[in-house]
Amino acid sequence: MGDTLKIAVLGGDGTGPEVTREACKVLAAIAPLENFKFETTEFDYGGERYLKSGEVITEQQIDEFRQFDAIYLGAVGHPEVPPGILEKGLLLAVRFQLDQYINLRPVKLYPGVDCPLKGKGPEHIRFEVVRENTEGLYSGAGGFMRKNTAQEIATQEMIATRFGAERCLRFAFEHCRQRKDRNQLTLVHKTNVLTYAGDLWFRAFEEIGEADYSDIERDYNHIDAACMWFVKNPEFYDTLVVPNMFGDIITDLGAMIQGGLGVASGGNINPDPAGCSMFEPMGGSAPKYQGKDVINPIAAIAAMGMLLRVVGDQKEESNLVQAGNRVEEAIAKTTPRMKSMSAGKMGYSTPEVGDLVAEAL
Repeated sequence: MGDTLKIAVLGGDGTGPEVTREACKVLAAIAPLENFKFETTEFDYGGERYLKSGEVITEQQIDEFRQFDAIYLGAVGHPEVPPGILEKGLLLAVRFQLDQYINLRPVKLYPGVDCPLKGKGPEHIRFEVVRENTEGLYSGAGGFMRKNTAQEIATQEMIATRFGAERCLRFAFEHCRQRKDRNQLTLVHKTNVLTYAGDLWFRAFEEIGEADYSDIERDYNHIDAACMWFVKNPEFYDTLVVPNMFGDIITDLGAMIQGGLGVASGGNINPDPAGCSMFEPMGGSAPKYQGKDVINPIAAIAAMGMLLRVVGDQKEESNLVQAGNRVEEAIAKTTPRMKSMSAGKMGYSTPEVGDLVAEAL
């Protein structure tokens, strides 16, 4: 890291810059408390730039991110940009080119946050999902035949490699061990139908676990069963590992049971100490709330806390890890003071919530 934590900041579209501002406010508050320096550089990649230039981001521009310790992203999504252009042209392009092969999603119910599940509290919802982030249905393999005819054929291939599955599984086993919770790792797939890709993942899971992680209890769920258990007994889970598309689905379900996208954050991680990872709130750009200062910044602030913990752990900077932990603790002190996690119903404005978290540090 050097003497200064260097962060590339992409505020993005809609309310993205508003929640990013609050995350950076909390970063500025924790830095002197944990004795570290930081430097942020802003980039304007997003919908407005695309509409003006016709360009999302180039490979050379993505390469510029390698000089940073991490990327912080507010939100991407513009009502005048067709779906898929920004998602594939920016988010997936950054993930693939910077080899951010892990998507890490904590599913944590904060104190005072309403849970849609009857009788469930923070002690029941405290697990993490490790999602493979660069293969599967997102790899882009497939295409059209006879497009725009009555005989049109579209294919989208699920790609699974032993290399990709194994590095994700090893990260998940290590992460489960590091969490020091219940030492239980659950693989989620659909082996009874996806008999090739599922078999590869399951064999790798069993072989790696047996050889190198005998202290970790292994479990398996079909994806449909996992969705049911998320709702019925979320306390069953400690750490989960899942291929790309299924991970995309269950992490949104996880966000709902932890109180909504306003509190859910995640990281697209390259675990190499020299790699560059990207952290973001899970909520979208919410353009209808733009400029009103009513959007919930808790997820954005949590993403900043996650950035500090992950980068600190990778680069063995204990003060950054402690800073991230303190941000998490400050969020837990703030959420009980809020009336709701929904936009416009928090009882505070967006900047006021950021102030509360900063003060709670």
